[in-house]
Amino acid sequence: MSKVNEITRESWIMSTFPEWGTWLNEEIENEVVEPGNVAMWWLGCTGLWVKTPQDCNITIDLWCGNGKRTHGNGKMAVGHQMANMCGARTMQPNLRAVPFVIDPFGIKKVDAVLATHYHQDHMSVEYAAHVIQSDMKTTDENGKEIPVPFIGPKKSVELWQKWGVPAERCITVKPGDVIKMKDIEIVALDSFDRTCLVTTDKTGEDREELTGVCPTDMDDKAVNYLIKTPGGNIYHSGDSHYSIYFAKHGKDYDVDVAFGSYGENPIGMADKMTSIDILRMAESLQCKVVIPIHYDVWSNFMADVNEIKVLYDMKKDRLDYKFHPFFWEVGGKYTYPADKDKKAYHHRRGFEDCFEAPQNIPFRSLL
Repeated sequence: MSKVNEITRESWIMSTFPEWGTWLNEEIENEVVEPGNVAMWWLGCTGLWVKTPQDCNITIDLWCGNGKRTHGNGKMAVGHQMANMCGARTMQPNLRAVPFVIDPFGIKKVDAVLATHYHQDHMSVEYAAHVIQSDMKTTDENGKEIPVPFIGPKKSVELWQKWGVPAERCITVKPGDVIKMKDIEIVALDSFDRTCLVTTDKTGEDREELTGVCPTDMDDKAVNYLIKTPGGNIYHSGDSHYSIYFAKHGKDYDVDVAFGSYGENPIGMADKMTSIDILRMAESLQCKVVIPIHYDVWSNFMADVNEIKVLYDMKKDRLDYKFHPFFWEVGGKYTYPADKDKKAYHHRRGFEDCFEAPQNIPFRSLL
């Protein structure tokens, strides 16, 4: 049979998706983190993989889903959090703009699955299914073997359990809670994700009425995390907006690397931190490095990180900033403190071994 007659839509999908295959899975598995360091990989959106010298591996907000895939009826669910926020009814064109850089079913080992909140681009039923089906194990702070835990605020835990994750595998956290495992310490902190506060359980016409109602408890819906590691303390702000309370976290904890959700908010929206918010967050947290994330994934919220750089250069001397921004790429590795002075990331370019083997060219002047 000819090649063109063998190819189907299904064979095309299976041969090309996920776009990076297991390349990143293998890189993470093979990485040996040097003492006094911590390695991190950006998985897209606010997804983060953290690995330590004692081979403790945790994921935060690993998500494997899509945005819009069809125009449908052109309408947004009336109870979607964006519709609740601004009253829009036309479907938002949030197409996924970055590839899948990790294969969730190719993950062989993880010590904890963390979620900052329960919005669909921060939790993955596919990943949860793999962790459960493969019966992954880890060890607790006392060295006892336990099933890999799912850690998050109340609403995230409720969603995991709705998917079928056993209740005994879930750990509900609220600000102030601390979980220790291997050589890390996970500290749950206040979230400032105000979009979560306008998220209703129902998204249809029968959605809850929020007008004039005191907001529900943020601590049940979302948390930020401080991950204490041998290489430094990592602050993951989930989808938090800017808050002056970042300054309290900066006074209470030593923060080395801070992650903030950055984006270009469409008119009528206030869902992501702006460029100046990212700098204000970093200054308030008194961190050493600030890394913008989330701006990559949604086509309608994409933003230019050079805007952060321009403002940083304008203000750093006058305000005596003690931090600098680092501009990452999805799928890239960042090791702290080994990479602490780097300002931007580029994927490995390769060809390091050029001219080490005989060439096969007609003559050198061809080059």
